[in-house]
Amino acid sequence: MPIAIYHCSIKIFSRGKGKSAVAAAAYRAAEKIQNQYDGKTYDYTRKKGVVFSEILLPDHTPAEYADRAVLWNAVEQIEKASNSQLAREIQLALPVELTQEQNISLVREYVNQHFVSVGMCADFAIHDTGEGNPHAHIMLTMRPIEQDGEWGAKSKKEYILDRQGEKIPLKSGEFKSRKISVNDWNEQTKAEEWREAWADSVNAALEKQNLEIRVDHRSYERQGIDQIPTIHLGVAAHQMEQKGIATERGNVNREIRLANLQIQKLQKELRKLKHWAKRESLKSPQSPLADEVEGILTRERQRSRNVDSRAVKSSEQALEFLRENEIQDYAGLMDYCRDLYGELGDVQDAFKPLDRMEKVLTEHIQQANYLKKFQPFYKAYKSLKPRKQPQFYEVHRREIMLYEYAKRYFKEQRIEPEQITPKKWQEALKQIPAQRQPLYHKYSLIKEKVQQADKVRYGIENVLRRERARTRPQSRNRNRGMER
Repeated sequence: MPIAIYHCSIKIFSRGKGKSAVAAAAYRAAEKIQNQYDGKTYDYTRKKGVVFSEILLPDHTPAEYADRAVLWNAVEQIEKASNSQLAREIQLALPVELTQEQNISLVREYVNQHFVSVGMCADFAIHDTGEGNPHAHIMLTMRPIEQDGEWGAKSKKEYILDRQGEKIPLKSGEFKSRKISVNDWNEQTKAEEWREAWADSVNAALEKQNLEIRVDHRSYERQGIDQIPTIHLGVAAHQMEQKGIATERGNVNREIRLANLQIQKLQKELRKLKHWAKRESLKSPQSPLADEVEGILTRERQRSRNVDSRAVKSSEQALEFLRENEIQDYAGLMDYCRDLYGELGDVQDAFKPLDRMEKVLTEHIQQANYLKKFQPFYKAYKSLKPRKQPQFYEVHRREIMLYEYAKRYFKEQRIEPEQITPKKWQEALKQIPAQRQPLYHKYSLIKEKVQQADKVRYGIENVLRRERARTRPQSRNRNRGMER
């Protein structure tokens, strides 16, 4: 069953990182909204590609929160701290196999079931520029709405008690305590739950439309798929590829896809050959396969000279193949196919480290470029006074985001600044095609053997078909004689 593209990313907008819930909402819905917290107006009414937006609220939410400006300004006002978490965003790739109306219903049902039902206010927008990348942005409130329509607390204070069950005093006069979340929205298990739920929702929608394609929220490794995942192109590379401009990332993906497709095709041919041999073994007489083919060919030569020469030649080649590879029967042919399947698996296993290395090096180089190219923007941003940072950020949002992502990427990879060596990575990347060549050669040899084995199947089918056609009239005549 084919698998569609799956994407579900989750992030949090924090005031401490220069984010604004009002700005994010205005951008995603392509609207003009003034942020009453800092007096700044965000106008994205010229933004293209926003095909739908909607706010979904719990039943006990004040009706005025159905207005996007009112909702997110209320969020900005209730969050007093300079480092407050303002909103959570979930970004989803939408299946291109569904219509726009079907995708809207899909997102709406998902949001209502998993977020609104537990007390979150949700604001979602669907973006589709017509370039084959429809997606949804879902903004969610971090605080629950209580039954009285007021904002609830994110956490509560819990006192830590000693062995006697008494509060532990501090020098400040306060008691030792800790913050306890009032809900589980920030727990890591929720992210996995929401990601899995989205895959289930998409698959249910696809099945409803009688489409066989499916998505899976797990990585290829967790799915048990023996395949190299391709690299995420990113917005810039995706747009260039859409315009017919080849990118480095696109080339890597094409190389990986080609290797995967070739191996999968060959594996499919081998499976078909094995199934045929197994099926024929149930109908075959007890005599060795090679002897049977040779016996039929000998009788044909003795009986007539008018036998199709091409058919006889293919049968003779099949006989020669069986003799050379010491294949005695269909079971031996199945073993031969099984061995080839194993050899093909070895080639695939040898490809994988190179493909992974190519993927990692390409990503390292890309992020190193971002780090170098956009560092001046980030430094300028950080050097500004806090009140001037939001305006600068809105102008240079892309540059700052890519720089921050690159920093976070290398930190997650545990690569120290002095270990960021794009020139060395480029040299290592250039060596990979040469390392692939022996594997391609081995793959070609296996492919040739599979093609020979398939010709054997054709030759055996030919000779058996001719033998059955020869004996069939005799059987009918014998039956007629008995009837008389």
